[in-house]
Amino acid sequence: MKKILIKTFGILAIAASASACIQETFPESSTLLADQVASSSIALEGMMVGLPAAMTAANTAGYYSNYSVHTDFGIGAIYLMTEFMLNDLATMADNPYYNRFYAQALNQYQDARYIYCAYFWSCYYAWIKTTNDVISLIDPETANDTQLELLGQAKAYRASFYLDLARMFDPKEVTDSYAIAHGYTIPDAAKKTTVPIVTESVENPNQNPRAPRTEMYAFILEDLDDAEQYLANSTFSYLTPSLAYVYGLKARAYLEMGYWYTDSDDPDITAEQSAEYFQLAAEYADKVITTSGRSVLTEAQWTDPTSGFNDGTANSAWILGAPLASENTNNLFAYVAHIASEGTWGYAPLSHIGADRQFYETIPNTDWRKKSWLDPEFIEDPEAEEWANYYQFAGDNKEQFVYGDAEIQLDAAMAYQNIKFRPADGEVSDYNVGNCADLCLMRIEEMYFIKAEALAHSNLSEGKAVLASLIQTRNSNYTSVSNTLDAFLVDDLLFQKRIEFWGEGVLFYDFKRLNAGIERGYDGTNQASVYALNCTGRSPQWNFVITRGEYQSNTAIDDTNNNPDPSDKIQLWVE
Repeated sequence: MKKILIKTFGILAIAASASACIQETFPESSTLLADQVASSSIALEGMMVGLPAAMTAANTAGYYSNYSVHTDFGIGAIYLMTEFMLNDLATMADNPYYNRFYAQALNQYQDARYIYCAYFWSCYYAWIKTTNDVISLIDPETANDTQLELLGQAKAYRASFYLDLARMFDPKEVTDSYAIAHGYTIPDAAKKTTVPIVTESVENPNQNPRAPRTEMYAFILEDLDDAEQYLANSTFSYLTPSLAYVYGLKARAYLEMGYWYTDSDDPDITAEQSAEYFQLAAEYADKVITTSGRSVLTEAQWTDPTSGFNDGTANSAWILGAPLASENTNNLFAYVAHIASEGTWGYAPLSHIGADRQFYETIPNTDWRKKSWLDPEFIEDPEAEEWANYYQFAGDNKEQFVYGDAEIQLDAAMAYQNIKFRPADGEVSDYNVGNCADLCLMRIEEMYFIKAEALAHSNLSEGKAVLASLIQTRNSNYTSVSNTLDAFLVDDLLFQKRIEFWGEGVLFYDFKRLNAGIERGYDGTNQASVYALNCTGRSPQWNFVITRGEYQSNTAIDDTNNNPDPSDKIQLWVE
């Protein structure tokens, strides 16, 4: 395999405000005018089908064409950006910059000037623009059933985008002594705020302040209430937002809201409201579990070398997924190219992304999810009898993957390297096939975790029982030994969720909500030395900074009410 030349750089974000440019009209020369689109269910459906394609396409935000950035492939790139801000993805290559998400892993270039900060803004507000366009064209009073269903899908998508943005940009307190000593302080004007709300009828996008989180979540829940109504009789498909997806989003939102009582000296809600939100989170998660018809992944589905984590049709766990078509990708611009180790193209076989050693060694051997990563004893002796039927490899690729291939400059696999994510169809040679994997946006297992976390706040035993009901399908020996809520949330629930959702883009919100820490630096770490950062509690990096491109055109946002620059405010461990 031809090696890829790596060049480290930081590029100032010059892009115009995404949320300030939301109002557009249909040109007179357009093939379909606005009223024609509004009356055409086929045209509206085309707009909605195009949204998940836009969310996964190469050069999604134009960052490759403008800046030669190889991580511009939409929602999958965002998932990996957040994952590399956490604890458990280790970059093990000799050259750590083969991991093209190095800026996130290093906690560098995270302030308002850089594209690494602006990318979230550029993507989400562009996708919100599409949902706004659809919503603006459908009058629920006159729409037919098909149009109402499309309206429900658009509202569900819009709610999901704003929920992600709200959780990313709502600044939560940081207590790490190194960060505080190096000047990390959240301005009062930024506290408990999220992002500007831009709808299909926003009046003045150039003077649009950060929405308080109470206002933002009320807006999100209003969209979800509408979506619940419009999708009530829809047929389930994992390729489009469904009633189950709406319930799942409500569970995510109410879970977050439940913590508003405890995460501030001046809470937005009362203890009684907090308890109510946790109860609603549990109820909506349970609705997904009991009414969706979805079932948790089996060991065979999880470890399948052809369809493992790349095909929503191969299981009944996925609630929503986004497909990637071959015309929307190349060898570098895809989730698979950066995470699926067995492919012989892209950055994944060069960066050797694996499980953090300390994390891996804490997973019991009786847990079959441990097969997601290569055990160091397997690497020492792959032909030992104990490993004969333990791992399955994509494309009958064991020899080439495990031992390397000098002819194509493919290095041998490393201890802890991941095989959780497989190239599509198990294709390890042709990126046109192997990169075209479905990306999971929500699966049923998350609902068990939300239900367990929410119930634990009122009844620890109930929360533990729900968690055990899921984890015992992965490890029949699992029992919880935690006797306090705090211990259960971090030592049991979050740890199990880290195993379950490693690399999937789910865990960022859990780490931030639960004030978890980072420990990549320790004796014997397998993390690249430049990424061996440690942080006690919540990382300042998890309070995303609004891009300068936004407040250069939106006068309601400036340095006084933006989140502070977190760059280099996590301590690097030195051996």
